[in-house]
Amino acid sequence: MQAPGYVAITHEMIHDTRVMSLEGRPHLVKNIQMYLGDSRGRWENGTLVVDTTNLTDRTSIGFNGNGLRHSPAMHLVERFTRTDAGTIQYDVTIDDPQTYTKPFRMAVPMTSQAGYQVFEYACHEGNYGLPNILSAARADELAARK
Repeated sequence: MQAPGYVAITHEMIHDTRVMSLEGRPHLVKNIQMYLGDSRGRWENGTLVVDTTNLTDRTSIGFNGNGLRHSPAMHLVERFTRTDAGTIQYDVTIDDPQTYTKPFRMAVPMTSQAGYQVFEYACHEGNYGLPNILSAARADELAARK
């Protein structure tokens, strides 16, 4: 989502939303650290460039937070570029001199499929309802075959 002076990116997993100022503000002081870091954005010829610092050492690099831990010194530069109506090219450069010997880059196209919707990520409490959910789905499938 974009509003005057800000961009917000909501992740499907665990309800994380990053709010990035586009107003040219400096990063927060180094002793204020956050799980998602302090992100500042700017537009460069249709590409959203996001500079993130002030991360904690309590998250990891990888999908859904799984992967190798990083240090609070990590610095990210992300680039979001729309390449067509259904694709945003995501590129990130990761620099963490306390964890890695040199900066590295990752890239992935983020695509949307026709009819795709982002649903709330929610857990089933203790999965107590799961047997009934599955049996109801099997009953629907049986009814559809008849």
